[in-house]
Amino acid sequence: MAGTPLRMGRPDNGASNLYTTHMRWPILVTLCAAATALISLRFGGPLHAQVAATTPGKDPQVVEGKGLPPRAAPSDYAAHAQAGAVTIAADFTGHNVGTQEGLLTTQDYVVIEAGVFGPPEAKLMLSIEDFSLRINGGKKIVPRQPYELVVKSLKDPDYQEPESNKAGKTVINTGGKADGVDPNAPPPAFVPVPFEVRHGWELRVKRDSLPIGGRTLPQAGLLFFSYGGAAKGIRSVELMYSGPAGKATLLIHP
Repeated sequence: MAGTPLRMGRPDNGASNLYTTHMRWPILVTLCAAATALISLRFGGPLHAQVAATTPGKDPQVVEGKGLPPRAAPSDYAAHAQAGAVTIAADFTGHNVGTQEGLLTTQDYVVIEAGVFGPPEAKLMLSIEDFSLRINGGKKIVPRQPYELVVKSLKDPDYQEPESNKAGKTVINTGGKADGVDPNAPPPAFVPVPFEVRHGWELRVKRDSLPIGGRTLPQAGLLFFSYGGAAKGIRSVELMYSGPAGKATLLIHP
């Protein structure tokens, strides 16, 4: 039959471009949708939900440093002295850490329970550098230490330590004679203080330490000073305050 012959080869360039353009967009849309779905599954939801989920919240177990309840007057402490319009008062408690729940101890630090008093509604900036200690009239001035350093050495006199921690070597029978001690036996495994117990001690000390920062007076709390010697060897201590209110030195005889 006469006419235009049928062409069986590749389509011309125009048809090829039309085919490619129309097929590319559905593929790209499909790939984007798949990627979005994978991100949602991997990270648990839309981006704004992830930001909310990673925003740090307040730990309900955190105890703010509020200090101890101040005593009625500076004269209720063993010693007190003026620093301008502010009165610094203090008791020396040796290695004893008197918290509101009861007594703790530390062999590496000595403790002062201090009170800071002023006119009604007076405010004062308190800093850890405000206080230092001189022991037995010596030349060495001991700076106040943060409570975080004290935590490692804290003990509770009422804590019942496992008997295995108190035992010595393994006891054996010596053939009908009195029980003896095996000198070659290894010591029993030491059982540390449970984390939750030690953490409770830490929170007590953190809360009852003298607060720092701008505070409305009166304020009171614990001060810690590095000293590993026996408390019975301490004949006198001088608590020195040097801060925004002025300067004061309190002589305390234990």
